[in-house]
Amino acid sequence: MLPAILKDRLRLPVVASPLFIISHPELTLAQCKAGVVGAFPALNARPESQLDEWLAMITEDLAAYNAANPERPAAPFAVNQIVHTSNKRLEHDLMMCVKYKVPIVISSLGAVPEVNAAVHSYGGIVLHDVINNRHANSAIRKGADGLIAVAAGAGGHAGTLSPFALVQEIREWFDGPLLLAGAIATGGGVLAAEAMGADMAYIGSPFIATHEARASESYKQMMVDSNAADIVYSNYFTGVHGNYLKGSIRAMGMDPDALPAADPSKMDFDKAVSGPKAWKEIWGAGQGVGAVKAVVPVAELIDRLESEYRTARKRLAL
Repeated sequence: MLPAILKDRLRLPVVASPLFIISHPELTLAQCKAGVVGAFPALNARPESQLDEWLAMITEDLAAYNAANPERPAAPFAVNQIVHTSNKRLEHDLMMCVKYKVPIVISSLGAVPEVNAAVHSYGGIVLHDVINNRHANSAIRKGADGLIAVAAGAGGHAGTLSPFALVQEIREWFDGPLLLAGAIATGGGVLAAEAMGADMAYIGSPFIATHEARASESYKQMMVDSNAADIVYSNYFTGVHGNYLKGSIRAMGMDPDALPAADPSKMDFDKAVSGPKAWKEIWGAGQGVGAVKAVVPVAELIDRLESEYRTARKRLAL
């Protein structure tokens, strides 16, 4: 069963995934006000002191918006925490989430009971992203409230399992909050995720091509011009496998079809975020990129998703 925070005030059963480099307060606020859970990675706030400023801005802005719009308040927001040994900021960033009582924390690249306990201390919930059933079991045993099944085709760091197989295996033992990620870029895809057994869809790539996104105009245009065949799956850039736009790899003088493999044990996420390659010049995107036809405001994108979602429900007579 979904907790109230994941169903009340939502226009669609959607969480906007936190996009490295790209997500920032303007994008997050636009997502929340349009009726879906907005999110950003804590590491996007640089230097680390900026996270305090961002959280103050977001909480104050949403409080003012909700006071002015009591009949249609904004959706809640989420902060992504990278729970990996290379993230030296985790303790500081987690303290900021506690300070501002961030309603939803999305944990990635490691399940740590202490992180879950800190969020639970003020009544927040933790959603942990996983790429297989073993990781899902571990996350719930360590105290996560819900799961994000990152299936094949998802943008950025992603797994290889079919969403049908991944959701099926998790639902055999887990009846709590379950989100699905992986090439979901239309309202029909949102409904399909629900039909498959997920509670919500986790959508990232379409938000890159929005006015509010902190992405270069070249990146946004490449999203519009690309389709599923333009995505490559590689661990070369961060040590963890992810999906990237081939065009951005070629622009850096590399052959996207002949990338060497990286040593996962040498993964340093801080360098992956702040370094010269992944996320800045090598651009992440999911296989659903073909649904992106234009660079639009967030509100317009949510309007499209809602219209497609309603049309899909009518087609199935739901």
